[in-house]
Amino acid sequence: MMRTVTLVMILALAGCSASAAVGPVGIHKIQHIVIIMQENRSFDSYFGTYPGADGIPMRNGMPVACLPNAAGPCVRPYHDTSDLNTGGPHSATDAVADIDGGKMDGFIVSARCGQCGCNGQLNIACGKNQHLTDSVGYHDGRELKNYWAYARNFVLQDRMFEPNASWSLPQHLFMVSEWSAKCAAIGVPMSCRNELEHPDSPRDLLGLVGVSAPPGRPDYAWTDLTYLLHKNHVSWAYYVARGTEPDCRDDSTACVPRIQSARTPGIWNPLPSFDTVKADGELSNVQDIANFFKAAASGELPAVTWLIPSNEESEHPPALVSAGQAYVTRVINAVMRSPNWKSTAIFLSWDDWGGFYDHVVPPRVDENGYGLRVPALVISPYARKRYIDHQTLSHDAYVKFIEDDFLRGERIDPRTDGRPDLRPDVREDARQLGDLRHDFDFSQAPRAPMILSP
Repeated sequence: MMRTVTLVMILALAGCSASAAVGPVGIHKIQHIVIIMQENRSFDSYFGTYPGADGIPMRNGMPVACLPNAAGPCVRPYHDTSDLNTGGPHSATDAVADIDGGKMDGFIVSARCGQCGCNGQLNIACGKNQHLTDSVGYHDGRELKNYWAYARNFVLQDRMFEPNASWSLPQHLFMVSEWSAKCAAIGVPMSCRNELEHPDSPRDLLGLVGVSAPPGRPDYAWTDLTYLLHKNHVSWAYYVARGTEPDCRDDSTACVPRIQSARTPGIWNPLPSFDTVKADGELSNVQDIANFFKAAASGELPAVTWLIPSNEESEHPPALVSAGQAYVTRVINAVMRSPNWKSTAIFLSWDDWGGFYDHVVPPRVDENGYGLRVPALVISPYARKRYIDHQTLSHDAYVKFIEDDFLRGERIDPRTDGRPDLRPDVREDARQLGDLRHDFDFSQAPRAPMILSP
């Protein structure tokens, strides 16, 4: 008792707190961060009925909300047992429509507009399509057995918001750089201007609409996280699954898939188009996912890992929920079986809401977001057990955790990082943003793996 009091007094005299002294030491037990980014699901669509979470408001077991439906009576959220979902459009315009001034009731109208056209005339055949209401359907532990098992045994975050109120390409840019922009001059960061909806498009996307990419495009000239990792000799890899990707404008629900690999820059694979990655000679860090499984098995995971699925395993409609859950389980099992497990944190989330219903109004941070809520889990030998994190979070919190763990708190900040640009703010320091360290108990003995069947 006396030793504890003395320690607290010494820390107080030094201008510190006991938690501040323990926090930085604890976080460094995490030597490997694995970010698994799936596609297009809202929090309510996957965990809206999870016990204790801020889920779908119910009265007498019945959802309270009844959403407007241009083809008939309003529709309440319902349990959807289908493995194939449609969702709805999810551009910046659709985010505004879905939120509908805070009423959170625009999802079915948006879905009909996105899939049937909004020309003022309702297509009767389209109006009878049951898939057009599945944007308010939700799954539970019966369809999501493994995802709910991870939630019960590790950490579920029920206020994780997409960092930007828009679609996949801007989100993946935020995921690695904390900004989505368009640069007037190739290679000039100060020529980049905020662009929530239409940053430089991948060549495949432009080809779909019959446009040739100008020489040197796409070009992302502003600073990304890998620049700071490289400068501080922190290893990283961005693993991409072979298959297809939905390289279409605004990440539409109806899209011709394009070939995806580590060598094909796309809406889910933007790092090869960052000037910093090319200048640092780290294009080879964008690799085939087969190398991830080899690195995990040999205990050679990089400090920071991003994992990008193929379209078929992404849960991006119309990809099957079961296929995505099986892929994620294989990835998590590989980490849990790895010699690196005892020093790893897995952050599992979904890139945007995919047009699916969520009842929580997103907080406003700046002109870019936050976007709507998405599912998110923390899985680690140091993660709290059966814990629901109610902090306000976005995927910016992943970048913040990486910076606090490996970069001594250095931020992607144009005032300090040596590469000035015109980003509107330093997202990692947003007042609303919570701290992922609350999801860990670094004083506990490392927890054993929990291997699940895919």
